[in-house]
Amino acid sequence: MELLLNLSIVILTFIVMEGVAWFTHKYVMHGFLWYLHKDHHVPNHEKVFEKNDYFFLIFAIPGILCILYGVEQGMNFYFWIGIGITLYGSAYFFIHDLFIHQRIRVLRNTKNYYFKAIRKAHKVHHKNIAKKDGECFGMLFVPKKYFKRPHRVD
Repeated sequence: MELLLNLSIVILTFIVMEGVAWFTHKYVMHGFLWYLHKDHHVPNHEKVFEKNDYFFLIFAIPGILCILYGVEQGMNFYFWIGIGITLYGSAYFFIHDLFIHQRIRVLRNTKNYYFKAIRKAHKVHHKNIAKKDGECFGMLFVPKKYFKRPHRVD
């Protein structure tokens, strides 16, 4: 029973993190911390690292703190929340940095309809290089309109 509860906490945290990521992307990254995120929207940039990569560290801190505090408190629910946050961060890295932006040339070709929709939605997000008037701020939950017809994504 405890295993099921802990697994539920991890899964729920992972799902909630998509909302946190959407909110943070829309209102913080495209808001008062735009100066850190702006270089991520520059087309054809050649840098290996961007100022935007600081968000990786910023978002890792709550997961690390929850895991450490949870261990210190005898593996309580904070530990499992930290695991959920960390798993979401890992998924974000694999989906966003590797699959979508190809920062390391892996996972280039896919026939998967869902993954093509993710890539298309993110491409639409990057069409707008300005701070305002963007769309598609999430990562895993893709708006239905990107599933309506097959998409060509290069």
